[in-house]
Amino acid sequence: MKVNCVWEHNGDDSILYASNFVGAFSRGASKEEAILKMPEEIRRFQLWRDETPPDDYDIVIVQEKESDLQVRDADSDVLFTTEKEPLSAEEYQYLKSLAMKSAEDFYSLYSSFPDKDKSVLPSRKTFYGSVPRTAEEMYQHTKNVNEYYFSEIGVEADNEGTIVSCRARGFEALESLAGYLSLETAAGSYDEQWSVRKVLRRFIWHDRIHAKAMYRMGVLTFGADVIPDIFGFTR
Repeated sequence: MKVNCVWEHNGDDSILYASNFVGAFSRGASKEEAILKMPEEIRRFQLWRDETPPDDYDIVIVQEKESDLQVRDADSDVLFTTEKEPLSAEEYQYLKSLAMKSAEDFYSLYSSFPDKDKSVLPSRKTFYGSVPRTAEEMYQHTKNVNEYYFSEIGVEADNEGTIVSCRARGFEALESLAGYLSLETAAGSYDEQWSVRKVLRRFIWHDRIHAKAMYRMGVLTFGADVIPDIFGFTR
């Protein structure tokens, strides 16, 4: 199976995004390392989507973005060429359903923690501040991009309630706009380019990257018999 990948990098630090498996990604200290990790990421991603993975994958780089951002810390501003295209109603409903499933699974993972303020991870800082350590910090960080992401395409949203409820309200607000499936690409904060497709992808990707971190932290802190592998990171 062919996997079309967008390669974003800062020097050697790399993130690969699978443009035809929206939200799937791999990271590495080099492009080669990220490529080697991608087949296993796609296999697990397909299992999470209740699909049967094929026997092998053909990883193809279809777009490159050289970035000034801290790619090693998963900072990203790339807009895929394909994300400039309008959505069909069927595509939108499918990607929205994935974004909502992702929110629901993230909330279930967070809810499984017996102590949401406990973590064995050491404190770590980046250029952008302290890295979330606990389930509570990871959950609040992941939930609270809701208003930001929707606002970048001109949709009024908030971060109130659960990650599931605020995301659902955001999609309702988006769908109230005339022609929402074909909104033009717009310059948002820091001149970053945004589109409806990009918002859908960013929700799934952002959930996934922090769900991986939360699951791994949970296993280290409480044990694999306590924290369920809802996203299938170890399948």
